[in-house]
Amino acid sequence: MLKTEDQTGQELISQAIYRNGLNLPRIVKCVDMLTEEELWKHPNGSSNSIGNLILHLNGNITQYIISALGSSPDLRERDLEFSSDRILNASGLKELITSATHTAASVLEKLDNTQLNNTYEVQGHVMSGIAIIFHVSEHYSYHTGQIVFLTKLLKDVDTGFYNGMDLNKKNSPT
Repeated sequence: MLKTEDQTGQELISQAIYRNGLNLPRIVKCVDMLTEEELWKHPNGSSNSIGNLILHLNGNITQYIISALGSSPDLRERDLEFSSDRILNASGLKELITSATHTAASVLEKLDNTQLNNTYEVQGHVMSGIAIIFHVSEHYSYHTGQIVFLTKLLKDVDTGFYNGMDLNKKNSPT
């Protein structure tokens, strides 16, 4: 059975909230494993610290979803996300990314199909609401992967995200 346009839009929003929500506890778990020094450690001159990545994710989520789709003022100062060090401790970083994730979910829950199909200008790019949602979800996952990788590199630990799950289970025929 084909879904209606409204059902498809709601499924997109639901999946974006779900997928973005999967990243949040992963980031929080990584932050909890690290010292304050490790959170702001730059692996080399071309790489960002975990703290900077969290500031950057907050800026991206805020600019694209909360500002563009939620019609809030765009207050992002992107360069500060990469130049600022130790401006927040672990607790502050967790609060920042948690607040951005939850606020973005609230904005997404209120969107309708017209807003999904409207175009918005963000960072000089003209994008549909759908494109913004895809961008933020992809961006969130990308940098979450970097945070997880850096945490594993610094701590030599298994994060245990998939403990108790059978990831070798085969697909069921439809």
